Amino acid sequence: MQMSLIHESIIDAMREAVQAIGGNKKLGALLYPDLPVDQAAGRVRDCLNPDRREHFTPEQMLLIARLAKAEGNSAIMEFLALDLGYLKPVSVEPEDQIARLQREFVEATKSLHHMAIRIETITATAAMRRVA
Repeated sequence: MQMSLIHESIIDAMREAVQAIGGNKKLGALLYPDLPVDQAAGRVRDCLNPDRREHFTPEQMLLIARLAKAEGNSAIMEFLALDLGYLKPVSVEPEDQIARLQREFVEATKSLHHMAIRIETITATAAMRRVA
């Protein structure tokens, strides 16, 4: 599926994300598992129609954005960034996040080790002054 470069509305971006996920039926089955598939797909269709009363909840919008991201689609995030005046978002892979957190952990451990040495040195110096 060809991704649009610019969306005119959040609904347009949502439509693209829904298609990336697999369409109204697949998303409907995920969002409304208690409904028959066709009825659930109809509810998704209604939520994507600005003239209808039905709308996705904020939590559902986040879920759709996450599911689309898993399929390589960032239409919702890109629309929000452009609309709100931010730079185009850059996806961070979980492996990159883990590597960054591991580096931060090592640095924090080193810092704590240096603090412990300073505490021991200051404590030893203070004890020697009291004895003398």
